[in-house]
Amino acid sequence: MTQGDFEERVVQIKRVSKKTKGGNSIGFTALVLSGNKTGSIGLGLGKAHDVASAIKKGMSAARRNVVEVTIIDGTIPHDVENKFKASIIFMKPAPKGSGIIAGGAVRDVLELAGIRDISAKLLKSNNKSSTIQCAIGALQRLRRR
Repeated sequence: MTQGDFEERVVQIKRVSKKTKGGNSIGFTALVLSGNKTGSIGLGLGKAHDVASAIKKGMSAARRNVVEVTIIDGTIPHDVENKFKASIIFMKPAPKGSGIIAGGAVRDVLELAGIRDISAKLLKSNNKSSTIQCAIGALQRLRRR
């Protein structure tokens, strides 16, 4: 696969600061997803003193951390449930034409993975980083019937 096949999407940019001897040290973190819409998805977190460098580092990390997802006829082969830290996710295959029924950052993960029809419910956590990792973990657990 070539680098051009992948589409990157910046999910979140945060400004972070740290107390140092000379005052506050300010930096940025960028949470980036990379997917080719045919069953590959990657997540990267970039940290730098400016936004552009953080995004660039995040994209590089996302391309390195790509995982394969099992997709059959635009949906997942079976129900799956996963827990990561405080996040819990339930995913079910949906009939053709249903679309992606999911909210927040999970929708971005499913779109970039290439899944067209799915129903997903996320519980407990609003943290985008942990919800994305939970969703990717659930997609990794999928097996062909």
